[in-house]
Amino acid sequence: MAWHLRIAVAVLVGALALPASAADAPDSVLAAVDAYAGRQAEVGQALWARPELGYQEVQASALLQQELRKAGFRIEAGVAGMPTAFVARYGTRGKGPVIALLAEMDALPGMAQAAVPTRSPLPGQDAGQACGHNLFGAAVVGAAQAVAQWLKASGSDGEIRVYGTPAEEGGSGKVYMARAGLFDDVDVALHWHPADGNSAAQGTSLANISGKFRFKGIAAHAALAPDRGRSALDGVEALNDMANMMREHVPDGTRIHYVISNGGAAPNVVPDAAEAYYYVRHVDPAVVRDVIARLQLAARGAAMGTGTEATFEPTGGVYSLLPNDVLGQIMQRSLQRVGGVIYDAADTAFAQQLQQSLPQRPALESAASLEPYSAEQAGGASTDVGDVSWNVPTVGLSTATWVPGTPAHSWQAVAASGAPIGAKGALNAARVLALATVSLLQSPQTVAAAKQEFAQRRGAQFRYVPLLERATPPLDYRQRAKE
Repeated sequence: MAWHLRIAVAVLVGALALPASAADAPDSVLAAVDAYAGRQAEVGQALWARPELGYQEVQASALLQQELRKAGFRIEAGVAGMPTAFVARYGTRGKGPVIALLAEMDALPGMAQAAVPTRSPLPGQDAGQACGHNLFGAAVVGAAQAVAQWLKASGSDGEIRVYGTPAEEGGSGKVYMARAGLFDDVDVALHWHPADGNSAAQGTSLANISGKFRFKGIAAHAALAPDRGRSALDGVEALNDMANMMREHVPDGTRIHYVISNGGAAPNVVPDAAEAYYYVRHVDPAVVRDVIARLQLAARGAAMGTGTEATFEPTGGVYSLLPNDVLGQIMQRSLQRVGGVIYDAADTAFAQQLQQSLPQRPALESAASLEPYSAEQAGGASTDVGDVSWNVPTVGLSTATWVPGTPAHSWQAVAASGAPIGAKGALNAARVLALATVSLLQSPQTVAAAKQEFAQRRGAQFRYVPLLERATPPLDYRQRAKE
């Protein structure tokens, strides 16, 4: 089915009314989340204090597994060829729905920042939790342990799973898990993400292919014998020039980003090695495939024109999100029950000072409010949750863990993710996720309706073919970027 027709299916799924039997979770679930709140904050802070890059989340993965093991989960570690990936299971397999919670944990390079409201890089530290994945993983554990308690106390059928998913930031960890069939028997997947507001709106994201163009040249003295050299950096710059000209001739909504991740070491040496790291995004995966193929042709031309050699290593590739309104309504109802994030005097002082560094400064009271619900919200970011959403009905949530006006991937996000404001927003996320999960476990009819919508949106002819074209995870992709 063509992409625009899939999106148009949204009009049809409005006929899928939320089943009247969809049950609200009991208050005991919230009590179980709240009883774990102190420990959840400690786990989130531990991940914040020891930020680890994609595929290097050794301590983070071990801590999340430890907490789940204490709660009675069975752990399968090192899945899908990724040492830090895991699947944790609790409940009755083969009876009742299987509900998955996704837990991210990786940090971003170059984002070290203290948990204070002014720019304060941490000496000797590079990485930082600029996307709040420390809170992401901790809150999922907080929700999962509460659901496990409810399953045990109620004797209900069903299984709750936590998927420890590494390297969301450019490593496409969930794609390897989906490709390995780890979601094949899952009925519904839930996730959440830190943000500067509270929303259960469902919508699309951008499909994305990322990779590294590497040029090989011939080194020489840049002054004494430049004629003997062939500059790999020239190849990179020629590629970048062609990519920038290409921007005029790609479909609307296409995003092309790059950095020169290796441009040589000294101006007086003709560099024999250079590298450009590229992302290509669009809501339609087919457009992404086409544009990255054109860039590979441009790299060949750049190499020919500069007397160098060019290769391309794909590092990531993710689908856009496939929304689900039936599940979105369940998440919205759970969010309305929990509400927004309430600041105390210390939070307000922190937020007011931090906002002085932001170009946009929404009212701080917006952290306590809920954004309007929508089932068709357009998004500009990319996530490997997209691949999960094309394999199993999936629903997401965001809560106000950051000061209103804070963008993701900023030092301000790092600061709030390590502050009490972040912990409060993550606790709200854990409460909402636990409520939504138990509501689904209590209502097979809702799960069936979500599956029906999923099938309509995806289309009868759909076949999942990953955008990621590499056999094994690039476990050292962050390390090599430093070399």
